[in-house]
Amino acid sequence: MPAPSRPRKRPTIIVGSVDNSSSSSSSDDEEEEEEEVEDRVDDEDEEKGKGRNGSLSGKGAGKKAPAIIISLKKVCKVCKEEGHQAGFQGANYIDCPRKPCFLCKMPGHTTMSCPHRVALEHGVVPALRKNKQTQLDYVFERQLMSQIPKPRVTSLEFHPTMNSVLLSGDKKGQIGIWDYSKPNEKTVYGSIHSCIVNNMKFDTRNDIMLYTSSSDGTISYTDLETGIGVLLMDINPNGWNGPSTWRMLYGMDINLDKGLLLAADNFGYLYLFDTREKVKIGESILIHRKGSKVVGLHCNPTQPDLLLSCGNDHYAHIWDIRRLETQSFLASLAHGRVVNSAYFSPHTGSKILTTSQDNRIRVWDSIFGNLNLPSREIVHSHDFNRHLTPFKAEWDPKDSSESLAVIGRYISENYNGVALHPIDFIDTSTGHLVAELIDPDLTTISPVNKLHPRDDILATGSSRSVFIWRPGGLKVEDKEAERKKEIIFCNTGKKSAKGKFNESDDDDDGDDFPSKGKNKQQKKYGGKSDKAGSSKSKIVKI
Repeated sequence: MPAPSRPRKRPTIIVGSVDNSSSSSSSDDEEEEEEEVEDRVDDEDEEKGKGRNGSLSGKGAGKKAPAIIISLKKVCKVCKEEGHQAGFQGANYIDCPRKPCFLCKMPGHTTMSCPHRVALEHGVVPALRKNKQTQLDYVFERQLMSQIPKPRVTSLEFHPTMNSVLLSGDKKGQIGIWDYSKPNEKTVYGSIHSCIVNNMKFDTRNDIMLYTSSSDGTISYTDLETGIGVLLMDINPNGWNGPSTWRMLYGMDINLDKGLLLAADNFGYLYLFDTREKVKIGESILIHRKGSKVVGLHCNPTQPDLLLSCGNDHYAHIWDIRRLETQSFLASLAHGRVVNSAYFSPHTGSKILTTSQDNRIRVWDSIFGNLNLPSREIVHSHDFNRHLTPFKAEWDPKDSSESLAVIGRYISENYNGVALHPIDFIDTSTGHLVAELIDPDLTTISPVNKLHPRDDILATGSSRSVFIWRPGGLKVEDKEAERKKEIIFCNTGKKSAKGKFNESDDDDDGDDFPSKGKNKQQKKYGGKSDKAGSSKSKIVKI
């Protein structure tokens, strides 16, 4: 019997071209090699197909195996088409001309030419921080600070009665208490939750007690003087059984009139808790699409029976707490993508402010009017990646006109070669950018921002640091003394952080902004300034 023939190897044929000098110069050689490979394969096929008498035999006689084709043509990483390059080139991102704009999500242009763009350049490489440390500082950071965990700041809250006290929650479940008038004094409680602190609310009847909710599925009631917490609710009584059943609490708020604490999880359910009796009320209620995360809850400040919720199902809903049932919402506000936050206005409660992942800030001027469409849509850069805390536009609680909001920005701006991510103050009634807060040493993104309820102070959680901003206007010599006094190292839950104060490079208060378009908010918070002391005011397109 003839020996069984081996399976024939299919030749690998390389087609196309690579955009470099070596491939273009040796194209003739490659064609000759391809012809030699094909001839050699044909000869082998004929020899394997011959019998003992030299004739061709077998089912595969006279047939060649199909060739494997590998293309080395460069294509776009975004649309997979030829003729252009897009995607990340090192640290810079290049837009694809055949895809919608990353910022406004509209086709026909790229982010660089977007009419809604505020930043001047895209993909600026951050500059190195100037080295102003001594050898002892270097040794301390290298040997001691490297052993300290550095969790990300996830939530901030000012004390309702103590003006200079700020609370911070982080990714590890720790709660830090800061008196920024005495930056060296701090208190950190690390045993209240086991992971991300998503919400913090004070008990207004007893301002040393704090309600907190976490991604570990628990709600705690903590005494800030002793750090002793009481577990009010645990929606994972059976412990960890896999990610498909683990419930995490994201949205939380308190209804003072009814003594209710409301919390919502990542499966679309709402939980009610009686803060007077310290007991859970009834069963959970499905308020968003089943399996979707409810990321925010907010009770109306003047009509406490109204509840505003938002979630990953691209909707924000208005509810009547007196008759909470599935699909019993009073109104439904549709969005293009995930809704990061939704808030009633702080004084009248008649307006609604939402932040969505489609790079839109939406405003409804009246909850009693037509809610099918928002009154305004403001294009703003906050479409973030999954490794950041979500951006949330929040009202200024001191603004009686209920028009000023604050939010961090995702796309960076180039300030003398340094990539900075400003914190924007936006007039929601016009869409104008009122002010930008920047600091040359703050090159990270600032997604967590909280305005003081009484003072002109802003707290910012930027990665592992907490920053305090307040109006500038000091003289040059006073600035140096103030900077030496106030820029110190703190800890936000066993981590390194800085308490910083926004300063202007100008000597006079009147030079912080140009004469045109100057208003109360501009005078109050100040704007961005370059090294020469000039200032620019820009407008966000609607």
